[in-house]
Amino acid sequence: MTLLVNEIFFSIQGESTWAGLPFVFIRLTGCNLRCRYCDTRYAYEQGERLEADDVLQKVAAFACPRVTITGGEPLLQDHTPDLAARLLEKGYRVTLETNGSLDIGCLDRRCVRIMDIKCPSSGMHAHNRLSNVPLLGPQDQVKFVVADKADFQFALEKLETLGSHIPPEHILFSPVYNALPADRLADWMLGAHVEARLQMQLHKYLWPNEERGV
Repeated sequence: MTLLVNEIFFSIQGESTWAGLPFVFIRLTGCNLRCRYCDTRYAYEQGERLEADDVLQKVAAFACPRVTITGGEPLLQDHTPDLAARLLEKGYRVTLETNGSLDIGCLDRRCVRIMDIKCPSSGMHAHNRLSNVPLLGPQDQVKFVVADKADFQFALEKLETLGSHIPPEHILFSPVYNALPADRLADWMLGAHVEARLQMQLHKYLWPNEERGV
């Protein structure tokens, strides 16, 4: 079982309800979307083929119990669910970040899915696979990346489709870095009484000049 891997690194989780905790990141190569604000374009094609055992060995070297599988879009690779399952079997807490355009039902339910619902500024909102929403459990998370007021209104509309099985603290509103000031998004959320979590990309503030491995 091989995977095309862009990078494996140890860092502070910058997003989700896990923000601030140390994580090992497995960034897989390839993405089927081209969001206008994408900050990991280097993962579209760059990578090396690694056996799953080699990936597990590299992860183990960091001696961290938490792993995030990300991309790119990790679900483009057929063996990603198998990798997640093997990590879970070894006792890791596993999260997977997905753009929300592909079926998440292939993943072990113990794997925490952090799923985007793309807003209009991404240019990719037509690719949202809303049939994934009923597959989400209360441990999973949904992320809206917001660049402007139109995105915010779009996110409010989509909130109504999520249902009560996803708790407010697992619904994430994230401002596009260097495009929308976080305090403005906070004001909008307070003004609309949004039951969701404001998140900022912590790694962007810790390492503002780094593009990879953070």
